[in-house]
Parts: sequence; structure tokens; C-alpha cells
Amino acid sequence: MTDQHRSGCPINLSLEIFGDKWSLLILRDMIFGRQRHFRELLAGSIEGIASNILASRLKTLVDLGMLTRQPDPSHKQKVIYSLTEPAIELVPIMAALGTWGTRWLPVSEELSIRARLLGEGGPDLWERFMAELREEHLGIPAGPSPDGRTVREQLHEAYLAVAALSPGDATPSRRAAPAKARVASARQ
Repeated sequence: MTDQHRSGCPINLSLEIFGDKWSLLILRDMIFGRQRHFRELLAGSIEGIASNILASRLKTLVDLGMLTRQPDPSHKQKVIYSLTEPAIELVPIMAALGTWGTRWLPVSEELSIRARLLGEGGPDLWERFMAELREEHLGIPAGPSPDGRTVREQLHEAYLAVAALSPGDATPSRRAAPAKARVASARQ
């Protein structure tokens, strides 16, 4: 074992990549929110990431091979971040984390609806979503969606339906009511 890792335990090694407060949230916003530019990630962070932390974590995720960074062909001064295969394969882990959090933590309905649907959809839905992410980020064709809507579109439609309810109707709307408008525009 090299000195750069605490141990060869797969959980430890995974936590060395994702064990900080922000890396999984950045990947979450890229996976579920289709955010691929620095400014999108910064403005779309409902948790309020600082720009210096975002820059540091993006660099780390690129260095670790979780993201790639390329010049944006539509704007000379921007770069576009793309998920790599290891990052795309986090979808089942994020589904499991979301399911666990929905079961045991005081989540808001509007911010937990995607987790609930991913949990209910199971491995077939996760595989379809990962195929769509591969098409978007790696250029590997996913083929047509079975019902004509992408998984992200289905999750976003469910979010919008819940977010449209008044805070009293969306139970238990504990934390997210003030962020509704920001989340809706950031997660499209």
C-alpha cells in the first residue's frame, strides 16, 4: 500500500474521493441537473457552495478521473465538464443514498421525489438513466426512450408536480420551500 492512501479498503478509497462535503453534491448536480459549466454549478447549488471550493473540487474530480474538462465550443472563455464512466456508475449509489435518506432523515418532498422514483424504478431505471448520461457526456448512443421521455425528464416532471403544490400540501416540506424557484430553474 502506498503512503498516499490510508488503506486498500474499497470503502476507504471511495471516501478518499467522495468523503468531503461537496464532491458528491457536484456530481449530483451534473447527473440530475444537467449542469456542466462552472457558473451553472455555482448558481444551481442549493446548498450554497463557495466559488473557491467549487473550483477546488472540480479540479480534484478532474484529477481523479471522475470528470473531464474541455473548452466549450460555443464560448471561447468557458469550459464544459463531462462525467466519465466511473462518475456515471454512481447512479445506483446515489439512488441508494437517496432512498436511505428519504427513509431516515427529515427530507423535503420536493427534493426527495427523484430519490423516491429512482428507488422505485430500481436497476432497470438506473441502467436506462446511465445509458442516457453516457450519450450526453460520452457520445455513446442510448437509443430511443421506451416511452419517449428520458429518465431525467420523468424525474423533472415529478419534481415540478410536487413543487407546484403549496408548502402545506407537499409533506413534509421542511427545508426546501425557500429554495423552490431556484431549484426549479437550476435543475432543468
